[in-house]
Amino acid sequence: MKIKNQVRLKPKEQELLKQIICKGSGKARKITRCRILLLADEGKTDLQIMESLDVARNTVKTVRSRYLIGGLETAVNEQSRPGAPIKFSGRQKAKITAIACSDPPEGRNRWTLRLIADRIVELDMASSISHQTVKRVLKKTNLSLT
Repeated sequence: MKIKNQVRLKPKEQELLKQIICKGSGKARKITRCRILLLADEGKTDLQIMESLDVARNTVKTVRSRYLIGGLETAVNEQSRPGAPIKFSGRQKAKITAIACSDPPEGRNRWTLRLIADRIVELDMASSISHQTVKRVLKKTNLSLT
């Protein structure tokens, strides 16, 4: 039976993968990817690798294809994860903090997170913002209203 995306590791690559696994101090996902490559090099099918390592078929396919396309480093190491875009610049965060430190609106004793969120929208700093986001911004500046 012909295996799609057959992995053929060089002896140096095999040794490096075995060292990573034996060291055991790396991330679990990295060690799993190393094991996938070693098993794939032995000629194991995706199903056999899935069962022996208890991983998803997609994981095996991804590691195989990343090795064939980009080599060992690409297959073993994490790819960057961009995450959510930054909502506020440093200057905007400073303005949020300044609002929280200013005098509260008329008829109020103090600022609340929801009042600050409303003020940010009034000042067109954001089209919308939750009070929890305000809390996170203020928490990073060690200024807490809660």
